[in-house]
Amino acid sequence: MNETPETEDLPPNLKLLRTLVTLLMVTMIGGFLVIVALFVIRMPGGDDALPLPDSLVLPEGAQPMAFTRGRDWVAVVTGDDRILIYDATTGDLRQTIVIAR
Repeated sequence: MNETPETEDLPPNLKLLRTLVTLLMVTMIGGFLVIVALFVIRMPGGDDALPLPDSLVLPEGAQPMAFTRGRDWVAVVTGDDRILIYDATTGDLRQTIVIAR
């Protein structure tokens, strides 16, 4: 009454397919781990953040439309086609650039 089924060997093409699928799985897991590691390594820390002034005083009637910052300056693009460049640490106005139409 010992009826254990006999193991059947897989055909050669199915063995190859199983090996390829396993290899693909291992490669995809490895690639995912590499991407996660790169994200962790490349994420900027909070210590080297660029400075921003506490507040900026815009000229009378200027409506801010865009903002950007550089290493030691910040720029505000206004609705009346001007670019106002401020010092990043003190907030003092450095330069005004008028955009020609």
